[in-house]
Amino acid sequence: MNYFFETYGCQMNSAESAALALACKERGWLQAQDSEHADLVLLNTCSVRLTAEKRAMGRIAHYAGLKKKHGQKFTLVLAGCMAQRLGEKLIDRHPEVDYVMGTGARSLFPLILQAAENGGNGEDGGNAGLKISFNDLNEKAVFSFSNSHLEEGRFRSFVPIMHGCNNFCSYCIVPYVRGREVSRDPRNIAQEIRLTGERGVKEITLLGQNVNKYFWENDNMDFSGLLKFIAQEAGKSGVKWLRFLSANPGNFSSAVIEVLAGSNIFCRHLHLPVQHGSDRILSAMNRGYTSENFLKLVAGIRAAMPGVSLSTDILVGFPGETEEDVQRTLQLMDEVKFLYSYMYHFNPREGTKAFGLPGRIGEDVKRERLSAVITLQKKHTNMLLKDRIGCTETVLVEGISRKNADELITRTEKDEMAVVPGSKSMIGSFGKVTFSSLKGNTFRAKEIL
Repeated sequence: MNYFFETYGCQMNSAESAALALACKERGWLQAQDSEHADLVLLNTCSVRLTAEKRAMGRIAHYAGLKKKHGQKFTLVLAGCMAQRLGEKLIDRHPEVDYVMGTGARSLFPLILQAAENGGNGEDGGNAGLKISFNDLNEKAVFSFSNSHLEEGRFRSFVPIMHGCNNFCSYCIVPYVRGREVSRDPRNIAQEIRLTGERGVKEITLLGQNVNKYFWENDNMDFSGLLKFIAQEAGKSGVKWLRFLSANPGNFSSAVIEVLAGSNIFCRHLHLPVQHGSDRILSAMNRGYTSENFLKLVAGIRAAMPGVSLSTDILVGFPGETEEDVQRTLQLMDEVKFLYSYMYHFNPREGTKAFGLPGRIGEDVKRERLSAVITLQKKHTNMLLKDRIGCTETVLVEGISRKNADELITRTEKDEMAVVPGSKSMIGSFGKVTFSSLKGNTFRAKEIL
């Protein structure tokens, strides 16, 4: 039998889709080239922004239409955060959907595969074989980590180390769709890292909705202790680079900085989502730190790791935001000078505290403020990258350029992109390049050594 997945949203969703694909392969299923040749189609959805849910709804309607129009007998499964948030409402709205699998129900996915194997879909759209109710999948589910999230043939891999979030930032839906923080057994993490390294993986990104809140109570191991532990395991397995996403600045300890600075296996790039530069807005967001706290953290990181590159998330247009608040954000950006930022305006999410706050900002004003943030970020990115022309860096070769089959796309540990002539036999290997010029946000290099 054949499966086909569509995955939207964050890196955690990508890792979880990889784990679900392994479950398919363990039962002898094959990956279909497209949905037309699949016995099971799975949409792994995102709920962070309304636009992500609208896109998923469009894909659901697409597959529902296919099932009606062509009489295609495939099992349609919805997974991920939107599935968790809307639950049975999705089946009520789209009866063509066979299963809605929340974020805690992944361990029960083999039951869905068994149901598909035992008869697939009947004429009424329900399973003719083993039938699993929504409650069986979700009400009784207990979250558990998969043992592996490796996509075969990849030289980069995601390894989840914790799940959920207890912070409850007022604008964020994540705690409601991912649940409370759960940390993974460090021995299980080490085992997955060893496995991925033995299979040729060169770079691993540790994942968690609030990754630096990791804590394994049995061994009294916090995030700094885990980093120290797995750095040794990764080095022995052949993994050369370690990264992690996404760290809350308010939970970033000096012990973590010390561990990062003490080992070259940790890439010299950190993503620190500041969200805003105004203390008043940060407090309303329930972020747990001030702009001064953030700037002290940045100073400590740069003192310990000279040359480190930083990126961030910036949210404008939060309810009650003033022009002065926006100026404070721009001032913070000027002081830090991030290499790049993910910039967006406030998108009200039903169920969060910020959804009902007064002082909503008009769409035109939000777009205008976002434009100012984007303009400043482009200025900083261009300045930082231009200063790097002439530098020589180690790169990991990621693939063939889409514009020129004789060129390779590479990435530095600082998360900079460079294009260099070379053959596809070098994909997945390390080399050295010297940046010769800059086109957009991508370096050009003459050769790879």
